[in-house]
Amino acid sequence: MKNRHLYKDGPLVSEIGLGTWQLGTKWGEPFNEVEAEKVLDEAYKNGITMIDTADCYNGGNSEKAIGNFLKKYSEKFTVVTKCGRCLNPHTTEGYNKENITNFVEGSLSRLGLEKLDMVLLHCPPSPVFSKDEVFEALDSLKSAGKIASYGVSIEKVSEGLSAMKYPISAIEVVFNMFRLKPAEELFPMAKNKGVGIIARVPLASGLLTGRYDENTKFGEKDHRTTNRNGERFDKGETFSGVDYATGLKAVAELKALFGTEDLIPYALKWILMHDEVSVVIPGASKASQVSSNVRAAETPALTKEQMEGVKAIYDKYIRQSVHGLW
Repeated sequence: MKNRHLYKDGPLVSEIGLGTWQLGTKWGEPFNEVEAEKVLDEAYKNGITMIDTADCYNGGNSEKAIGNFLKKYSEKFTVVTKCGRCLNPHTTEGYNKENITNFVEGSLSRLGLEKLDMVLLHCPPSPVFSKDEVFEALDSLKSAGKIASYGVSIEKVSEGLSAMKYPISAIEVVFNMFRLKPAEELFPMAKNKGVGIIARVPLASGLLTGRYDENTKFGEKDHRTTNRNGERFDKGETFSGVDYATGLKAVAELKALFGTEDLIPYALKWILMHDEVSVVIPGASKASQVSSNVRAAETPALTKEQMEGVKAIYDKYIRQSVHGLW
């Protein structure tokens, strides 16, 4: 497993990390502590040293499971957690010094840590990215030794551009073969400022695995069933905002481009072909998915023709409906 700096002068982390939105569960199903432990152990065995989580994942059980995992090994893992989505209602006003401090203290307790490696604002309302009080609160927590660094998780490129007016260390953003826009303006500015890029939703909610078809059924409470039009949260989180039927057409051409039914290693390698990316964080609800994801680390660099082919498929099927929204 190759390592990259999480941000300029930041810690070295495995270029493939572990996203834990689904840790110990499938979307909409109860948390399984035993399965969560298996997933984390498999990540360790495969050389993953970066784990991404959030205080709201599985009602805090994701952070607790990671905290227990950290106690088992002497090796250093970098844990990035996020805060803010527990707010109800989820409003700009809720992002204030008192709440952010409480969020950080809660994550420290669940993870069993004295200092967080990194905390990200968890896709807050757009005005938060220009709210001085928020970043002053994060600066205070850093000065107090509660966090080593901070950054933002974003829905829109414009939010990341706004956030870089402040001394953030990293930006977490949806970036995959169906979401090319971040590479145009966000990545160059981040590189210039030494801000790391954490690529999330790398497989477009599984659509870019190549394993789904028109007959695939998702769980009743799965966001891929309930949020296709943004009924619960930003629809860009579900299939990267791509219409499912249209996405299947694009996937068919991607399979032809790479000559395979299994797109996972190619979809992840495509992301890692962008030097600005610090780490990509595919999720895993079971241990076998971890070992499947890390195969991208051994996949040869994509050719110029393959990279151009991905862009051509994006332009043909995806750009018109997706590019301008995020």
